[in-house]
Amino acid sequence: MNENRQTRYQVPRNPVSLMSRVYKHILPEVRKELDGWRRKAGNIPDPELRKQALASIETKQFHCEGGGVYAAVPLPERLILTKLIVAYQTISDYLDNLCDRSTSMEAEDFRLLHQSMLDAIDPAAEPVNYYALRQEQNDGGYLHGLVTTCQSCIRQLPGYAAAMPFIRDLAGLYTDLQVYKHIKPELREPALLAWWELHRERTPQLQWNEFAAATGSTLGVFMLFLAASDRHLSSTAAASIHASYFPHVCCLHIMLDYLIDQEEDRLGGDLNFCNYYESPEVMLDRIAFIVESARKDVAAIPVPPFHRMIIEGLLAIYLSDPKVSEQQEVRSVSKRLMKGSPLTRLFFFFNSRWIRKHLYE
Repeated sequence: MNENRQTRYQVPRNPVSLMSRVYKHILPEVRKELDGWRRKAGNIPDPELRKQALASIETKQFHCEGGGVYAAVPLPERLILTKLIVAYQTISDYLDNLCDRSTSMEAEDFRLLHQSMLDAIDPAAEPVNYYALRQEQNDGGYLHGLVTTCQSCIRQLPGYAAAMPFIRDLAGLYTDLQVYKHIKPELREPALLAWWELHRERTPQLQWNEFAAATGSTLGVFMLFLAASDRHLSSTAAASIHASYFPHVCCLHIMLDYLIDQEEDRLGGDLNFCNYYESPEVMLDRIAFIVESARKDVAAIPVPPFHRMIIEGLLAIYLSDPKVSEQQEVRSVSKRLMKGSPLTRLFFFFNSRWIRKHLYE
């Protein structure tokens, strides 16, 4: 897969064409998919599972909408990609809610729950009882339905065999993170540091909290889903995409998420990777380094303008969030990150504000 032969998927190359497709296709199609899962979540028999499934869709809808950008392609597979991205991200958001507000704090329970994410990306996997190690059991087939929807979509992606090993790597790291960050508070940091020691040679330029953040993003998986719509996708090309997204693009995504959630996580007693910097100045320098590293990385894969828009869009979406203005320290860091922004980032910044004002209120 190279720039000369061109990828089968013709991704938007400028902000106007991208946002045009977002408004015309992505937002309505993602919301249609989410409406279906919302109805299924509302029929979950167990009250706690039902509560967390509905809350994850209600409060994290924008995760699916953001991920839907990878389906902004004029392809027959567009609707397959949208269905796949929404189902996979919904599993992620649902399990995150279950683990964050869990009636259990056992690593084995969290790992079994997240086996669903590993099964979802393996079309040959047989779903199991992912709730076997917890009190709540009956979800009326909700999680199995999400898993089998992903598997069904994946079977329709002609280049998936080349992408699968790299998707499995990212999903495996994601699963490890979710286990270690949700166990008993006193065990979390030692477990994360021990885990980092096993992997630190992969990302020697990152600190432990930054590596952990990078493993928490689904963007690399979504980009590989998109690449798998090309039947000519090679293992070499899939490896290049993996290396261009992990760690820096993925790290930027999650560090920005943690940046704006600092107060919320403090009140909820949740782990936040931005709290491990010595000062706001150090945090700003590190995020700026990650931004520049991400820009360099995506130059190595086809259609760099699309991936640069992803980076600028991440900055714009998170830094335009209302949570920023409610936290003085975050507001200060945000202003400095936005200083001297390119026009693309400003374009996405004001678009993000417009979407929040007109589509969420």
